[in-house]
Amino acid sequence: MINVCELSKQYGPQVLFSGVTFQLNPRERYGLVGANGSGKSTFLKILIGDEQSDGGEVSFGKKLRLGVLRQDQFAADSEKIVHVAMSGDHEVYAALEEVDRLAEEESPDAERIGDLTETIAHNDGYTLESRAREILVGLGIPAKQLDEPLSTLSGGFKLRVLLAQVLVGRPDALLLDEPTNHLDILSIRWLEQFLKNFAGCAVVISHDRRFLDSITTRILDVDYKTIIDYAGNYTKFIESKELAHSQKEAQAAKAERIIAEKRAFVDRFGAKATKAKQAQSRLKQIEKIEVVEVGASTRRAPLFKFEQTRATGKDVLKVDGLCKSYGTNSVLKDVKFEIKRGECVGVIGANGIGKSTLLKIITDNIETDTGTHEWGVNSSIGYFAQDHHEVLNDPKLTPLDFVWSAVPQETTSLVRGHLGRMLFSGDDVNKKVTSLSGGEAARVIFAKISIQRPNILILDEPTNHLDIEAIDALADSLKAFEGTVIFVSHDRWFVSKLADRIIELKPEGLHDFQGGYDEYLARDGADHLDQKSVALQAKSEKNSRKAKEEKARVVTQQADPEISYEERKRIANRLKALPKKRDILLAQIEKLETKKEEIQARYADPAFYTSTPDDEQRKISRRASTLEEQLSSAISEWEQVETELAEMA
Repeated sequence: MINVCELSKQYGPQVLFSGVTFQLNPRERYGLVGANGSGKSTFLKILIGDEQSDGGEVSFGKKLRLGVLRQDQFAADSEKIVHVAMSGDHEVYAALEEVDRLAEEESPDAERIGDLTETIAHNDGYTLESRAREILVGLGIPAKQLDEPLSTLSGGFKLRVLLAQVLVGRPDALLLDEPTNHLDILSIRWLEQFLKNFAGCAVVISHDRRFLDSITTRILDVDYKTIIDYAGNYTKFIESKELAHSQKEAQAAKAERIIAEKRAFVDRFGAKATKAKQAQSRLKQIEKIEVVEVGASTRRAPLFKFEQTRATGKDVLKVDGLCKSYGTNSVLKDVKFEIKRGECVGVIGANGIGKSTLLKIITDNIETDTGTHEWGVNSSIGYFAQDHHEVLNDPKLTPLDFVWSAVPQETTSLVRGHLGRMLFSGDDVNKKVTSLSGGEAARVIFAKISIQRPNILILDEPTNHLDIEAIDALADSLKAFEGTVIFVSHDRWFVSKLADRIIELKPEGLHDFQGGYDEYLARDGADHLDQKSVALQAKSEKNSRKAKEEKARVVTQQADPEISYEERKRIANRLKALPKKRDILLAQIEKLETKKEEIQARYADPAFYTSTPDDEQRKISRRASTLEEQLSSAISEWEQVETELAEMA
């Protein structure tokens, strides 16, 4: 599908990667990973065509449709949300618009309309709007908002619409740079299912470990000035990479030991006539020994360390009756909870539900409408805001100035030491804070928090701009912190590792669970987060509603005196048969989806590609293709039944 051959890229003397050769295949989902600045985004831009390589080439299959998530791409604020998503399928959307325009003319071009309708039908265009709406709702855009202008959404939700636009476009290959940014946990789970069912090739950059583990079948690792293709998901990749690295080190050590032994023989006996021939032989042997070079990895993790100056009292925080609204939008309603010393509390919930607002209220960054919050004795707070511009907005400040302002009495070397642990060395400490990347800005803020030594950490999406190595290091340091942590995060791996208590904000109120995230899911979170349960419930409600509507239609049509007895009987029989046929099709679709999920689960098994024979892999692949065709046919037939029911209304 996509062939990469001898690809190379460098900036000045810095080589990002060279000699990169591999093939990206259909039905494979590649996680593109590497340290910040290693070249992940550059490689993706080369694939897209936004940037030129220094050597090598990228070739695509004929007529390949490429779907690309560009977070800075233009979208008209005045357009309807659903139309922005539909425009992702450029050919069909343009044809639909032209048909509408021609239909309004007094003498429309019938031949042109015929060509357009053929294009629309051939490309499944009459389901375009329903597909767009389904994807938008799956990504968390409320159904009632889809016909409103894009301008009514916040920046994060606009990015969701742009992601929907890419997914709607029927791409053969998807190139996605951080698609989970600005998605809540529920939307991430929906995206996972979409990608697992995607028949094409997908290349995804993400720092969300659980997301990568869930969707990827292969990992492209940007490190050691090249890109290496590993089979399996992220966890399997880590194991494979560590094993390969240790084997290289062992080979290099063995070669150097042999060279040293032969060199010692030459040094000892080289001058002796009786041993000269043997010494020369060993010199030749040394020249032939190839020492495997173990290069330096680009991966570096910051050294987070959080220590408290003194402990708080047993009662850390009491929140009572907090309410907050923005205009007519009520985000917090009568929120009540208490937090004790040493707890690590994960605050979760859908986007826009009030998580960040809650943290801003308890840190006194905004005022509540009603209610109170009270901190316990000896409380000192370190606050990490989701929007770094809230604190890094002075263009005159450098990282050194920013961190030093927290401890003006301390020495420069102490401050530089804290910045050094956050990977700022040399002149890096003198950059302007307004020019820092997202990851650099996050590390500077953490450097300031750590030097203040608070006993309470309040963190709003702390992992957003960190790479995986930094996220791992942050989680370990927070786990070792003896104080209290309250945090908001959509990174499920991070929440699972840290939280010993879950507070979920819901429209109907707060749900306080005394336990970790995995236990929360097992006991209380299935209905909220399990997409299959949600889908089945929605389908059941839809069937029930349609059954009532059909019954009402039969009564109405039977009472209409203008319809003949035979016609009324035919309609009644058909209306009676169609729901049964629909139920059979839905059951068939459920069965096919289950079989497809079983195959996807086998693909996701890290041992699949190493332990399954090639002929068995091909057999499973053919079975997956057959299931895909059967599922598509069943869904198409189900849609026809639904259309007929609607037309007979």
